[in-house]
Order: sequence, then C-alpha cells, then structure tokens
Amino acid sequence: MSMTMNALQIKSFDTPDERRAPEKTVLGVNHFRPYTIGRMTMQPGWSWSECIQPVVHTDSCQLVHVGYAISGTLETVLDDGTTATITAGDAYPIPSGHNARVVGDEPFIGIEFECAGVFGVPTS
Repeated sequence: MSMTMNALQIKSFDTPDERRAPEKTVLGVNHFRPYTIGRMTMQPGWSWSECIQPVVHTDSCQLVHVGYAISGTLETVLDDGTTATITAGDAYPIPSGHNARVVGDEPFIGIEFECAGVFGVPTS
C-alpha cells in the first residue's frame, strides 16, 4: 500500500500538536496526514492497569502498538500469558489484548507509530 505525501513537515515533540497526561504518562502527539506519531513517556511505577485502564475502561489494552524504544524497560503481558520485555533500542509490535508495566527506576520512552492518535483518550 502506497500513501502519497505532498508536503515536507517537521514538528518537535517539545511542542507537540497534542499532549495527553494520564497518571504517570505523558504522550506528545504530532499529526502528519495521514500519519500520527507519538512520543510516550511512562514513569517508574507506571502500569497500564493502574494508569490507563481507569481512563479507557477495558480489561486490557485493545490497541495495537508499533514503536521504537528510546530508553527504559517495559514488560508486556498478552491476555494469553505470553510475556516480552522491551528495552532501549528495540522496535516492537504489540498486538491488542495486553497489559504492561515499567520495570526499574528509569522512565520508558517510546516512539509510537500505530496508536498514538487514540492512546489514553478517555471513553465514556
């Protein structure tokens, strides 16, 4: 599938188009039609079940994540029990149906290419 870009655009995550900040989370989002790219920073002690679940009201994360880890460590557990640890320098796809938590005392920072437009958006 080919998508056509018709403009060169540069945007900084220091001044993103949009910023979301659920508990222990900061997500800067930049929109480049048809793409959305986010920089996600999750503090030590962050877990999906404690910080994001109260915002989105699902039993596990139902988004697909595709990203690149800049720093920190994120332990991911799929609903079927499969686990993986993502560390700095790793590229990752995470399927829907998972929980995750930051491991250690360093924030996890990742660049998200798939779900940045909707991650952490409150649902009714």
